[in-house]
Amino acid sequence: MTRCSPNLQLRGYASACGGSSLIEVMLAVALTAVTALGLIAGQLWIAREARAMTLREQAAWIADSVAEAMVAPSTIDAATRQWNARASVLLPHGEASVGASGAVAAARVTWASVQDMPHADDVIDKPESCGGVDAAPGFSCIALAFAQ
Repeated sequence: MTRCSPNLQLRGYASACGGSSLIEVMLAVALTAVTALGLIAGQLWIAREARAMTLREQAAWIADSVAEAMVAPSTIDAATRQWNARASVLLPHGEASVGASGAVAAARVTWASVQDMPHADDVIDKPESCGGVDAAPGFSCIALAFAQ
């Protein structure tokens, strides 16, 4: 950017003295674009995490309902079928089941994970198995233990 002398300003050459160079404008536009892309990426990440959290919340609600339905032994099969049907409606490829080992049982709900999640080998904090059963790749699981 050229400096303007006071003599040029007095003679009416103010337009030759002011303004920005093309490089400064390009840097400002690039900085604005990078900032906008960062904000968009952050919003997409928040939306994806909110969807995953909603699925986990619904799965926990279904697992809790299955555990409560196991109190009445006469309705175990009907309740399991009913909550399995609700899991398939509320969750993508959702499935509810009950696994028992001794006096402790586990209400287990599995569903298809969000497609943009990292692969099982890429996860740093890998979750434990789901009620003694490993979830299939691409699926998430919630297990709720209860006494029979």
